[in-house]
Amino acid sequence: QLVESGGGSVQAGGSLTLSCGYSLGDFSTRYCLGWFRQVPGKEREGVGHIDSSNRTRYAEFGKGRFTISQDVSKNILYLQMNDLKPEDTAMYYCVLGPLYSDYTRVSNFRYWGQGTQVTVS
Repeated sequence: QLVESGGGSVQAGGSLTLSCGYSLGDFSTRYCLGWFRQVPGKEREGVGHIDSSNRTRYAEFGKGRFTISQDVSKNILYLQMNDLKPEDTAMYYCVLGPLYSDYTRVSNFRYWGQGTQVTVS
């Protein structure tokens, strides 16, 4: 249901946009799409989310640098990342959950993509 793309290697200060093709299934018009990231050996970390009303929330580390958006006509979720830092290096996952899910709670999101690697050097 969720397929990420757009990861890669970038120099510090650069930009990258991740995409995620999604299928809403049972969630229909009441859903929450989000992004998480994970570094090996560490817990998954919420990046932010956007819901079916286009409301967004971001983790503190991403405010001012990361933007989450969606194209509902194409069923694509985006994560625009600017001013990337080496500490942003991680596997990034697209997630889907019911409305009122929150990026601070991993358990809210039942569906996960396979992930796309972002490396900042």
